[in-house]
Amino acid sequence: MIIFFSIALTIYSLINIYIFFKGYNAIPVLQNNRLLYSITFFLLAVIFIIAKVLESKHSSVLSDALNIMGSFWLAFMLYGFLFFLISDIILLTLRIPGIISGENIFLFRKWSFILTVVISSVLIIGGFINAVIPVVKEYNITINKPAGEIKTLRIAAVSDIHLGSIIRKRSIKKLSGMLKEMNPDLVLLLGDIVDGEIGPVMRGDLLQYFTIPKCNDGLFAITGNHEFIGGGSRTIPYIESKGIRVLKDEIVTLEGGIQLIGRIDRDSFRFYGKERLTLGELMKQADTTKPVILLDHQPFHLDESAKQGVDLQLSGHTHNGQMWPLNYVTSWIYELSYGYLRKGNTQFIVSSGYGLWGPRVRSGSNSEVLLINIKFTGADTHLP
Repeated sequence: MIIFFSIALTIYSLINIYIFFKGYNAIPVLQNNRLLYSITFFLLAVIFIIAKVLESKHSSVLSDALNIMGSFWLAFMLYGFLFFLISDIILLTLRIPGIISGENIFLFRKWSFILTVVISSVLIIGGFINAVIPVVKEYNITINKPAGEIKTLRIAAVSDIHLGSIIRKRSIKKLSGMLKEMNPDLVLLLGDIVDGEIGPVMRGDLLQYFTIPKCNDGLFAITGNHEFIGGGSRTIPYIESKGIRVLKDEIVTLEGGIQLIGRIDRDSFRFYGKERLTLGELMKQADTTKPVILLDHQPFHLDESAKQGVDLQLSGHTHNGQMWPLNYVTSWIYELSYGYLRKGNTQFIVSSGYGLWGPRVRSGSNSEVLLINIKFTGADTHLP
């Protein structure tokens, strides 16, 4: 963790230094007011870090406000770095053959700065509007296995709520209303219910506002990596205190013999040195003649799920990149970064999530709740 945070802080600092000098070298008024510009830029650059430190020590409205402001600066860092880098490449390409020189270089830098700020602002504002308008993403799938008298199952699944300083009461109430309208048989929370530090959640007891309609098979959840970031020993009991059954390498059998497997997040080892059970060990406890639904927050090693005979795996974690162009990065990292995939008899669905990490900006994906309609078509060989 020390190595990880050291690398992250180094990258964070270098990007801010790069953006600082891009503005300083492009705009004369910033050069004439160097001290004011330096202080202002420094405060913008450190506000997110200060917010996280304050949040870990004592959550308050102040730490919430600083988190919101600092997170928007993160979004500007992404787009500022990206567009300034593109402009530098273009400038270098034009300078080598002498197409641009002298006073024109300064004008190019000036307009590159202005365009970067404008385009970045438009993307951030548009991404914010998109982030606060969640959608329902519906999938209709068939599992060729019997489930007794159960012929269909209507699942509402939500990943990556990230309750905390930014996602608060209004968002969780909206989610509850969406679930009520969906009228599911079963509600599943696919990890990262909490953003990290539990303080901002407990301060307002935010999960008290999470209500679901009465459904046949109840409410189950799994842990995500963020449940462990802020201390799983506090976060998980709080979630469970709200009547949410958190499956920790467990199998529960629903009506019709439908088996629900919930895995502990793979990052539990990174934070606590505790290995989770292998999928093979869990599947030894399952009856593969009946439907098997696997909940695993991070969509790694899909081949293993297919090999072990899982019928449906539900995951989240990726946010589908959250902000363009990071969706291309997550598509490179994960075999399935978002959406639906079938491997043999195993079907996979990865959600972009309801909430978000960092800036409340979604320029490369939607905030969503999954509605999965399952049809069971297999014949029950146990019936006479």
